[in-house]
Amino acid sequence: MPKQARAYWKGFLRLSLVSIPVEIYNAVESKSEISFRQIHKPSGRRISYEKVVPGVGKVENSDIVKGYEVDTDTYITLEPEEVDAVKLDSKKTIDIAQFVDVAEIDWRYFERPYYIVPGDEIAGEGYAVIREAMRKTGKAGIAQVTIGGREWLVAVAPLGDGLVMVLLRYADELRNADDYFDEIPKVKPDKEMVDLAAELIGRKTSAFDPSKYEDHYATALKALIKDKLKGRRIVAYAEEERPKGTNVVDLMEALRRSVGGGKKTPAKAAPKEPKRRSKPKPSGRRAS
Repeated sequence: MPKQARAYWKGFLRLSLVSIPVEIYNAVESKSEISFRQIHKPSGRRISYEKVVPGVGKVENSDIVKGYEVDTDTYITLEPEEVDAVKLDSKKTIDIAQFVDVAEIDWRYFERPYYIVPGDEIAGEGYAVIREAMRKTGKAGIAQVTIGGREWLVAVAPLGDGLVMVLLRYADELRNADDYFDEIPKVKPDKEMVDLAAELIGRKTSAFDPSKYEDHYATALKALIKDKLKGRRIVAYAEEERPKGTNVVDLMEALRRSVGGGKKTPAKAAPKEPKRRSKPKPSGRRAS
């Protein structure tokens, strides 16, 4: 456990009548994200914002309430105590309601991961039993947990020696995919091209290793900041032109070259025309 790690949430993981104390830790490293501040260029000082109302001017925090827009410039205002009244009391329990195959969970629902660890040494055995049972069955537990007065939908699954909890989106948070895919042409792809693409996928298939990939934008930003600290002047390069779509002939050729290691496929020779038989020369004999 990292020395400075602080539990994001403490409570219980419950499976029917089995309940064990657990702690939840954020699995995302926020320090890796690069953030910027708005700076007043002439003075080099940070920009600050005042809360103002057009025609009124600066307002005090005590005069600010939450508002829900029901129409253009028309709001229903909510007092802080009214918002607090609908917040859910934290039961401090991740109550697993059902289990599903991990592959059944649509990728669109995954939002943010957290690590679940035993709350104490006594919880270790029950924790291990739940972890190994889910691993053996290939299942993930679906539950709801109250954090900060809000009820979150979560999935719990084994990860290495521990358990991971992933916040899930609710169904009404997603846009309907059919609204975006309904205009995609209904075409039957060429079988040879599909086979070539499948062969290419097979050649590029390997175990997932995220450490092989680098966020080049973040790396470039860090290098830029170091160069600026050294007083180096930065010159922006022109962006490359966006590649245009290819036609079917180009796609076929690109697939063949990809499978063939980048070598251009030799053009097929045009079929030779059969030699014409010469007509027999007329005989010198004439019919009598």
